[in-house]
Amino acid sequence: MKNIIYFLSLTITFSLFSQEKITDSVQGTKQNLDEVIVESVRVKYSSPISHSNVSKSDLSSKNLGQDLSILLNFLPSVVTTSDAGAGIGYTGIRIRGVSAQSTNITINGIPFNDPESHGTYWVNLPDFTSSVESLQVQRGVGTSTNGSGAFGASINILTDAISNNPYAEISNSVGSYNTLKHTVKFSTGKLNDSFEFSGRLSKIDSDGYVDRAYSDLKSYFLQGAYSKGNTLIKALTFGGHEKTYQSWSGVSKEQLLENRRQNPYTYENEIDNYKQDHYQFHWNQKLNQKWSTNLGLNYTYGRGYFEQFREDDSIDTYGGILVSDIDQQGNKTGTTDLIRRRWLDNNFYILNASANYKTSKLNLMFNSSYSTYSGDHYGEVIWARNFSKNSSLRDRYYNGNGKKTDFSVFAKASYLLSNKLEFYGDLQLRNLNYKTSGITSDLVNMLIDQSYSFFNPKFGLSLTHSPASMFYGSYSRANREPSRSDYESNINIKPEQLNDFELGWRFRKNGLRLNLNAYYMLYNEQLVLTGELDDVGTPIRTNSGSSYRMGIETEASVKLSEDFLINTNLTLSSNKNEQVLSKFDGKIFDFGKTNISFSPEIITSNSIVYSPNDRLMISFLSKYVGKQFMGNTDAVNSILDSYFVNNINFSFNINSNQIFDQIIISGLVNNIFDKEYVSNGYYYTYDDTWSSPGQVKTLDGAGYYPQAERNFLIGLTFKF
Repeated sequence: MKNIIYFLSLTITFSLFSQEKITDSVQGTKQNLDEVIVESVRVKYSSPISHSNVSKSDLSSKNLGQDLSILLNFLPSVVTTSDAGAGIGYTGIRIRGVSAQSTNITINGIPFNDPESHGTYWVNLPDFTSSVESLQVQRGVGTSTNGSGAFGASINILTDAISNNPYAEISNSVGSYNTLKHTVKFSTGKLNDSFEFSGRLSKIDSDGYVDRAYSDLKSYFLQGAYSKGNTLIKALTFGGHEKTYQSWSGVSKEQLLENRRQNPYTYENEIDNYKQDHYQFHWNQKLNQKWSTNLGLNYTYGRGYFEQFREDDSIDTYGGILVSDIDQQGNKTGTTDLIRRRWLDNNFYILNASANYKTSKLNLMFNSSYSTYSGDHYGEVIWARNFSKNSSLRDRYYNGNGKKTDFSVFAKASYLLSNKLEFYGDLQLRNLNYKTSGITSDLVNMLIDQSYSFFNPKFGLSLTHSPASMFYGSYSRANREPSRSDYESNINIKPEQLNDFELGWRFRKNGLRLNLNAYYMLYNEQLVLTGELDDVGTPIRTNSGSSYRMGIETEASVKLSEDFLINTNLTLSSNKNEQVLSKFDGKIFDFGKTNISFSPEIITSNSIVYSPNDRLMISFLSKYVGKQFMGNTDAVNSILDSYFVNNINFSFNINSNQIFDQIIISGLVNNIFDKEYVSNGYYYTYDDTWSSPGQVKTLDGAGYYPQAERNFLIGLTFKF
């Protein structure tokens, strides 16, 4: 505890405060045509919503191969993790303790969350950071957006803006665990003052910190744009192909102590192999000084499988396509060795349309969105010791389908009631239907036909006290449907509802910037993580009845001189289930008021930035995450210890008049003090019969995802 107090009192915490620079339209300066694509889902500086803006320059010095989610690690209330331990491959992000399944993510206003699982898998878009122009993170419910609702945060991303001038760029980086990243970018610049074509190709390889947890990642981004007068048209496609070796099962406590880098899986092709392609079309038209419209179309095609070796697996789970092994005595064992693949093949279509009306006092936005999704889930056996007479290689042992339609409309407005007082209102109606057919991987019929209608109102006021100071308050409601895996775990699962109250103060004067935000998030049937995983590593969730999250988020930025900048953020929170009923020793036990899983009470970060000129930047970064529980019963074995990690980031620009316009050397040394820490895990309970007949004892266990010790990445970029 003394170390925590010492850290909080003597270390100034970090918030990438350059993200609060007034750099785009939502911050009050002149708007360019690219930014109107995301205007319907972003908020401006004076809005009564807690948010952070991240620009391309904020990300560039750290963009050396790690996932975008890892690069957001130092934002307020954020905790990130990596299955393979080094930030490449499968990664995760939680904001205010809420999992990525409840974080709404859009790319150019188009939903990125998978409609069925609600997940966001950045591994499917490797090196996507290289094509990000800017992004905004909204904490809490935030503003209305497209896709499923936000229960912890929303992240809306704008991809590369139109470049007026032609350029080419080659970036390469190397690092620990045989990490290699290669990126090529280009733009034609504006041709005939109207057309621009640009693109990117990327390749990332890494062995991972965890043994054999390698990543083989490829991605692309291509864009054609037309911009003239009051018209902007963009057509773009981007996607990726990932092959990652299985590391989502983590290690036990004993394995962690024995060798924290070990991977219990040894089959050479125990991999996830998945491709995802996105096609988008955007048309923005300014009709006059007050009216503008925007049309967005999207098609996403995903397909791939997870391959797995199964030793002595029960033949009963394969629908009769396999024949049992015979033991030495000639008896059937009921099991066999096999290799299986579990496939997902999906199609996702989206139509967004919006209209914007602006005057000196009123900014009014109308938006509608319609999407349809179809996902095939099936499994096949690609090798087994014995197939039955009527079966053969690649026969499917389960086959199911999920279809989802989602229609929403929202209207939002900000209105200046006076020179100092601004009203914000936002009303959303959302209607969806989810229908399934076929059987699951457990050979269970899954027949769901469920419709939901949600009404999500949001209101707020902003008061400008002085040119440097403003206060705000807001109330927002959000409703969210269960995911496919939620239904698989409990067919009677309920949708969750959130009432979010926010109160804040923003201050800007000279070299000082302060943000103070208090929140109270009151949930009904929140879908909280139980701590357990299903057989493909998906976190299991359950309804928790009444629960709440309340906390204070503070940010500060102090410019000590022209060379030194100190930034800070700190989140203190309380996250509670009002009552938890769970099976214990064969009976339902009331655990009373407990901590919500994966919700640390303290999250704080630090940055000291030294930049003597425009060419050199050195940052010392620190991150502290407090103790967490991986379950909801406050069990001792479910505790995930606190950790404190420090990094160094630098970049050095060399201007050249020769072949290259600019040469940039950048580097990142993570965990410089070589700490052994764990950022994520899972927790499970099971019943064991006592030696006394008829009695049952509840036992528990845990798995852990160890993160890398001291490691580095260094990059070299040539621009011409």
